[in-house]
Amino acid sequence: MFSEVGVVRGEVREVRLSALNDNAKEGDRPSMIELLYLRRGLAQAGGKLPLFDLDGQAVGIAIVRRCLERGWAEPWFNNPLKPDWLVCKLTEAGRRLAESS
Repeated sequence: MFSEVGVVRGEVREVRLSALNDNAKEGDRPSMIELLYLRRGLAQAGGKLPLFDLDGQAVGIAIVRRCLERGWAEPWFNNPLKPDWLVCKLTEAGRRLAESS
């Protein structure tokens, strides 16, 4: 952490803090489960994200929603046979994150 302090006649006028690195904030990084979910989209046509995990269980809706909220995934299309399924694909930000982490 680096700080610049402006002092005028013994009184502090301004304090500016800035980080010395470009790391993302802790809350902006994906959890391990979210990262694994996003990485599975790298091998799919169009970046389609899986509906089921490797054990055949449905991917948790909370995982999908967090990825949507953070801009790592976007809805792709509605499934007329299963309207409650949320079919998503990677965004460019999600693809960069999955490839770099």
